[in-house]
Amino acid sequence: MERHSILTSQFLHSELTCPGNATICEGASCVLPPDNYNAILNTVLSTVITVMLALVMFSMGCTVQIKKFWGHIKRPWGIAVGFLCQFGIMPLTAFILSMAFNIHPVQAVVVLIMGCCPGGTGSNILAYWVDGDMDLSISMTTCSTLLALGMMPLCLFLYTKTWVDSSSIIIPYDSIGIALVTLVVPVGFGMFVNYKWPRHAKKILKIGSITGGVLIVLIAVIGGVLYRGSWDIEPKLWILGTIFPAAGYCFGFVLAFISNQSWSRCRTVSLETGMQNTQLCTTIIQLSFTPEQLSLMFTFPLIYSIFQILFAALLLIGYRLSLRFSKNKTVLNDEETKPDSLHGETNGVFKLDDQQCEVATQDIVKM
Repeated sequence: MERHSILTSQFLHSELTCPGNATICEGASCVLPPDNYNAILNTVLSTVITVMLALVMFSMGCTVQIKKFWGHIKRPWGIAVGFLCQFGIMPLTAFILSMAFNIHPVQAVVVLIMGCCPGGTGSNILAYWVDGDMDLSISMTTCSTLLALGMMPLCLFLYTKTWVDSSSIIIPYDSIGIALVTLVVPVGFGMFVNYKWPRHAKKILKIGSITGGVLIVLIAVIGGVLYRGSWDIEPKLWILGTIFPAAGYCFGFVLAFISNQSWSRCRTVSLETGMQNTQLCTTIIQLSFTPEQLSLMFTFPLIYSIFQILFAALLLIGYRLSLRFSKNKTVLNDEETKPDSLHGETNGVFKLDDQQCEVATQDIVKM
C-alpha cells in the first residue's frame, strides 16, 4: 500500500526545525513531500520478477516439442477440460464458498475475482516437477490467459452482481497482455532451442526449474512483507483461502480423470486449475476499489497464493514419495513417459491394427 502523499507532523516544541526536504514549515507544523518508497520498490520488484519469470518460461519452453504442442492446439481435448475447470468450476466454487461462509460483500467480490483469473505460470514449473504433460501445461496457460480477455468480464458479470455492479470492476487488459507476451515469447524461444540444440536445452531446463522454485517462494515472501499491515482479517477468510485452492486441485484432477485423461495429464490439469494468477487478481482490486475497501480484501490474494503453493508442494512431495516407495517404480515411470493420445486415452492403452500385427509377427520370425 502506498503511504499518504502528504505527511503532517506536529512538534511539541516550536523551536524544533523541520527536515531539510520539507515543502512547508510554519511554526509547529511541517509538511513533507510525498514518500514514494513503496511505489518505487513495487516497480523495481515487478520489473525484476517479470525478467526472472521470462527466463524461467524460456527454460520451460525447452521441454516443449513443437509437434506435440501443435497437436494440443489442433485437437484441444485436454485444453477443453482445462477451460471447463478454469472458467466453469473455479468461478462457481468461489461463488458457493462466498455464500456458504457469508463473508463481507467486498470480500466475496475478491474471492470471485480470484476464481475468474486465468492459470498462473507457477503451474508450468510445478507440472515439470511432477512429470506432467508440459506441452499441455503451457498450451493451457497460454489459452486460459488469452481467453481471460473475454471470459473474465463474462464470469464477473454473472457472479458478482449479487454484491456489486460488475461494471465497477476494471479488467487490466494491459496486464493480461503483458502476461501473455511474457509467456508466449520466451516459450517460443525455448521451443526453438529444444528443436535446434536439444542437449543445451536440457542444461537450461535444470537451471530454470531451480530458478522457478526460488521465484515462487520469493513472490510469496515479498507479498507478505510489503503488505504486512493487511494481515488482520477474519478467521473465516483464512479458512476460505485454505479450502479454495485445495478444491481447485481436487476438481481439476477429478474432471480430467473422468474425461479419461492420462495420469500425467490429470496432474497437469489439477495444477492448472488450482494455481491461479494471483498477481492479476491483486492488480484488478487495486484498480477497482477504494483504500477503505482494499483494507478488507487485499490480503485474500496473498492467502490464496500461500496455500496454493503449500498444497502444490504437498502434491509434489507425495508424488515423489510414491515413486520412491512404489514396488512397480520402473513400470510406473515407463507408463508416465509414453506419449499421450491426443484423444485423451490413458498411457497404458495400445491399439494395433491387423497390418501392424502382421508386420510385427514377420519381424519376430526373421529374428
